Amino acid sequence: MRDYLLTLCVTAAVTYLLTGPVRKFAIAAGAMPEIRARDVHREPTPRLGGIAMFFGLCAGLLVADHLTNLNSVFELSNEPRALLSGAALIWLIGVLDDKFEIDALIKLGGQMIAAGVMVMQGLTILWLPIPGIGTVALTQWQGTLLTVALVVITINAVNFVDGLDGLAAGMVCIAAAAFFLYAYRIWYGFTIEAAAPATLFAVILMGMCLGFLPHNMHPARIFMGDSGSMLIGLVLAASAISITGQVDPDALKIFEGSTREATHAALPVFIPLLLPLTIIAIPMADLVLAIVRRTWNGQSPFAADRGHLHHRLLEIGHSHSRAVLIMYFWSALIAFGTLAYSVHSASMWIVLVIVALSAIGLVLLLLPRFTPRAPRWAEAFVPPRYRRRAVRPVAADTAPRDPGAYEEEDERVAVPAGVNGATALSALPELHDRRKAGTPG
Repeated sequence: MRDYLLTLCVTAAVTYLLTGPVRKFAIAAGAMPEIRARDVHREPTPRLGGIAMFFGLCAGLLVADHLTNLNSVFELSNEPRALLSGAALIWLIGVLDDKFEIDALIKLGGQMIAAGVMVMQGLTILWLPIPGIGTVALTQWQGTLLTVALVVITINAVNFVDGLDGLAAGMVCIAAAAFFLYAYRIWYGFTIEAAAPATLFAVILMGMCLGFLPHNMHPARIFMGDSGSMLIGLVLAASAISITGQVDPDALKIFEGSTREATHAALPVFIPLLLPLTIIAIPMADLVLAIVRRTWNGQSPFAADRGHLHHRLLEIGHSHSRAVLIMYFWSALIAFGTLAYSVHSASMWIVLVIVALSAIGLVLLLLPRFTPRAPRWAEAFVPPRYRRRAVRPVAADTAPRDPGAYEEEDERVAVPAGVNGATALSALPELHDRRKAGTPG
């Protein structure tokens, strides 16, 4: 575990330290697109954050190659080199898109080529554990098609969810943390060495996201762009493919006595690995809904719009930060809930806790439907939005020029000279109505 923590810290540190210079380079290179209709930020923000993330990936792999306990991953497997090759290709495509806005079909073709490069170097799905049947070996074509499809879907799912400051990096970091625990348990819990590459990929992915997040939290100073979102999507897919398609369930026969019984016994562990998209279920749901919505409206599935889940959260009244935290909550609930179930599948408490947390998540989603107010004695301990706002008149000479204007935080209302304060307070609802309707006060 110590070597994994060292790799995590080096990856995060390199990514964090390089993001500042990369931001200056992006500004100098003109990688600052104009504000689009679907954007939620108000000022042009540089992209190309994926450059720092890619060098963080390279630093993590380089450090791991020189650590005694992790060096065997590079000696016994070609998967790290396959990952680096596919990541370099998808990163270059992303950099070009961040600068020149290349066509969506060209990006899709590049994603398929990057997945094909990894397949050619051995990072592919060889078999699948299927309940009731056991281990099913895949032909070369079946494994290739399934691998390419999984890579492309995961990349686009992460790319689709990259719409708010810190959202994609945080959600992928949560997914990577859950995946690391899955792989680490199979590697050290079941002593299956084939899970070592996936464990390394997951911890490096965590470092990439953690190092970039301080620069990307709201208000973001730099965006990861497609060079970053497609890169972390590919690394996440590579982790899933490595542990799902390379770990043979037959290795568990020593614990259970037969292949079929081993598969059944390991089913809670292999379900999230066989279906790695459950860990990024929120981005996947957003991807499916976007494709259906755009196709139904007669648009291209790749046409951008403001119908994503994070846009909906903003529309119903959530703030930017709260929308991101809600997405974090649901991602963590699905990922770590699946992790807990895979370890204690027979425990009813796991199910009850997941149900209770889901209820809490629904309450969080409905928060804009009502405006909770803390009691006055607790106002010092809660954010300003939950405090009781004091309404007080102000003098006419200090009032804004627009007599219908008022400040949002303390509800100050302009009172003309000679008007009684009580009269002004009684007219406050009318001023609110006129302000909303656009009528001069």
